[in-house]
Amino acid sequence: MIPQKHPKCLLRWCCLGSLSALLLGGCQPSNLESGLAKPQAASSQASTVTEQSIVAAIALPAIAQQDFPITDFANQKALTKDARPAILAAIDSASENGGGRVVIPAGNWTSAGPIHLKSNINLHLAEGAHLTFSPRAEDYLPAVFSRWEGTEMYGYSPLIYANDVHDIAITGPGIIDGNADSEFFAWYPNEKPDQLKLRKMGIAGDPVSQRQFGEGHFLRPGLIQIINAERVLLDGFEARNSPFWINHLIYTTHATVRNLNVNSHHPNNDGVDVDSSSYVLIENNVFRTGDDSVVVKSGRDQDGRSIGKPSEYVVIRNNDMGGEDGIAVGSEMSGGIRHVYFTDNILRTGVSAVRFKANLDRGGVVEHIYVKGLQVESFRDLFWFQLNYPGELDGQHPSTYRDIVFEDIHVQNTDTFLEIHAPAQTPASNITFKNIVVEHTKNTFILNNVANLNLDNVTINNQTINAQLNWQAKIESD
Repeated sequence: MIPQKHPKCLLRWCCLGSLSALLLGGCQPSNLESGLAKPQAASSQASTVTEQSIVAAIALPAIAQQDFPITDFANQKALTKDARPAILAAIDSASENGGGRVVIPAGNWTSAGPIHLKSNINLHLAEGAHLTFSPRAEDYLPAVFSRWEGTEMYGYSPLIYANDVHDIAITGPGIIDGNADSEFFAWYPNEKPDQLKLRKMGIAGDPVSQRQFGEGHFLRPGLIQIINAERVLLDGFEARNSPFWINHLIYTTHATVRNLNVNSHHPNNDGVDVDSSSYVLIENNVFRTGDDSVVVKSGRDQDGRSIGKPSEYVVIRNNDMGGEDGIAVGSEMSGGIRHVYFTDNILRTGVSAVRFKANLDRGGVVEHIYVKGLQVESFRDLFWFQLNYPGELDGQHPSTYRDIVFEDIHVQNTDTFLEIHAPAQTPASNITFKNIVVEHTKNTFILNNVANLNLDNVTINNQTINAQLNWQAKIESD
């Protein structure tokens, strides 16, 4: 939904040169500031946090160097029919003996149900290992504690799941396959009633124990979900055919996600979801996904605000991304997001290269976000802030996005350079674009409710802008 035009300053479909003239003095701030929300001051903590300090602080899991091959826990006939009992037995044995690496060797293996990890376990898929999960939804019951689109609940188990653990890993170079024939894929058109019911329960503060969405419900589980964890490593494997979000980190601290090949194109197939987690490094991965490549979240609406766990101290660097969206923040961000670095990533093609999202039910503050060294091939929307989606429920909690820097970015082609729609009461503020080159775009700016938008050496269609927008207004141009 595009908000109504601002009555005090509107430049519609002007040329880039005219827009530059306007920003440099065509509309004076004194004519526009009266009665408008002021940008909020940045936190002094921002200056003490750097990308390097975050990476240096992240701890890897410490797991005993001993192997537990699944072939030691079942004969070949049983393994060929269903490898899950042997995998679970190997996990139990490793756990009882101080931890270690549970090895799935080369071959095609089926798991007729989820794999639940324990502390001090590395689930290792050897070269040539292909682990495919059962297509039957009933195999993923009983329900487990989870967070579904930002609201806590009990639902179908993710295919690989860990809760309340420390020092765990999933390592490659084998394949984890959710199964192209999974029954979960047919649930997507039927999920809306359960989706809205869960959201209402979260806003009402219903006890989590009452939020039961197992048998008879249609909320799809993810491929890999790790919740309430400390020291996690995901390294080297290929992920395919996820029913929902692919690699989901919830309430996790000290996590490293590296060298993955994520190739999954079903609905809601985000590559990595960082959800109310801290000290996270995501690097050197290849994402080809049906939704966001990497997205940072922190809970939905009242449920997310009540829990109040932000995502913070996150570095996403040196990834090759291609999907519906490249990198994203939100829309489930009610617990807050801060100190996130997106550095030296390549974005191939898709709908939105960088997308920041919220609606009027969310609340929450997003601040100190840095996007640097980005190389973009072709996306419909380059930088898109959609912060004022109408609330589905009460609509009384606008979100705040502030102190965001985009720097050293080269773009080949995009339809729209920058589009911002923010609530009038909380304009997007203190946003800087520095050393940006866009070779070709059709539309330059569509802006609604922005304060302190700084353009420093921004070159679009061979024209350079140095300017500052210091008021809340709506501007549309091509």
